Amino acid sequence: MIKILIAEDQSMVLGALSALLNLEPDLEVVASASDGKQALALAKELTVDIVLTDIEMPHMTGIELAQALQNSEHSAKVMILTTFARSGYLRRAMDSGVKGYLLKDAPSDSLAQAVRKIHQGKVIVAPELITQAWEDTDPLTDKERKVLRLALEGKSTEQIATEIFLSAGTVRNYLSEASSKLGANNRIEAARIAKQNGWL
Repeated sequence: MIKILIAEDQSMVLGALSALLNLEPDLEVVASASDGKQALALAKELTVDIVLTDIEMPHMTGIELAQALQNSEHSAKVMILTTFARSGYLRRAMDSGVKGYLLKDAPSDSLAQAVRKIHQGKVIVAPELITQAWEDTDPLTDKERKVLRLALEGKSTEQIATEIFLSAGTVRNYLSEASSKLGANNRIEAARIAKQNGWL
């Protein structure tokens, strides 16, 4: 039996995925979480073979969840199921040890097949993303990505500095560096460009 943990912040999608996977005789959804932080705690507590996660969730994204599991040397394989066909996301996901990247508009029977293949050690990626992903390079550092994400939430330089334990001057430098790399006139434009490319 392949044991699956699902992380998805939309409860209707979460319910549908659980029901779909539990129909399969060799698959069992052992737990579900509405954000990455909760999923990480559950993965450490339970026996889990596959973590099926969305990307954009509160508190911790699916990519950050994959990174955290990789850093803690957790044995579960991470599979992303998302609506975002952005090459930047795929590239960052693969760098974080993700073994599967499928789009939510894929046929439903392909999900169970992908889970089985990933459990066997294969890597499954939505074919339409592969070529594009290796053409676009993410220019941002992790710190630049973090400050841009907080700026996009409407936080001021001082609020960002407090939240990530840096000085306001350092935060300004990161924002300015990110804006210049992306050819943006200000932090909001920079965040928007980064988000469109899947780099946030």
